[in-house]
Amino acid sequence: MTSPAGQAAANAIDAPGTDEALWQAWPALRSLPAAGLPARGRVVIVAAHPDDEVLGFGGSISLLAAAGVELTVVSVTDGERSHPDSRVVDPVSLAAIRATETRAALDELGAGRARVIRLGIPDTDVAGHEVPLAAKLTGLLRGAALCVAPWTGDLHADHEAAGRAALRAAEAAGVPCLLYPVWMWHWARPDDPRVPWESAVRIGLPPAALARKAAAVERFASQIRPLGPAPEDAAILPPEETAHHLRDLEVVFR
Repeated sequence: MTSPAGQAAANAIDAPGTDEALWQAWPALRSLPAAGLPARGRVVIVAAHPDDEVLGFGGSISLLAAAGVELTVVSVTDGERSHPDSRVVDPVSLAAIRATETRAALDELGAGRARVIRLGIPDTDVAGHEVPLAAKLTGLLRGAALCVAPWTGDLHADHEAAGRAALRAAEAAGVPCLLYPVWMWHWARPDDPRVPWESAVRIGLPPAALARKAAAVERFASQIRPLGPAPEDAAILPPEETAHHLRDLEVVFR
């Protein structure tokens, strides 16, 4: 049975979201402190589901790749339950589709040489595997320059658990960790007190990086377009959602 907190989080994500125009009109968004990215070394990017890393950090991945930084993308789950009631595609097939989409998206970002590690943790149950996930990530983070992971307050249980595991692993490995939001832009509003704006920083995206990110997002056809005409095959990320991730800046929490 879903806990009251879990149900409230699900309701926030399922409810109508904040229009991107409100975020664009909020002056504080562009007044956030600027963040730098490593110019060398290895960066490990953790994604609860294939596409999280591109939505929340894709422009920055493009910048890192262009700088010659070594990249490792960790897909915690295969995202096989994005459409659990679909009769068009089964979970095994969807997992394979999403893995192919991830590789194609990385190619669009200029990060085709990135190492992709699929951990195969069951979609929707990352919290049930959080301890072994942290142990696995600790090993992957040894010697890295930076860890990047989903924000622990994103109101999606898988995102939050992946972020907690990454923070624990980064601390154990002695590696700094940045957290990127995905669903926050949907359920939060400008100056929302539930968001730790005091720890937020921005990464500006030049036009070329933004164009690469937009092309990468387009590669996730299984998520941004309907699988079929039935309600259970609706797009997970319709245009009003992807709009949040196609700005000329990305926000991460330190």
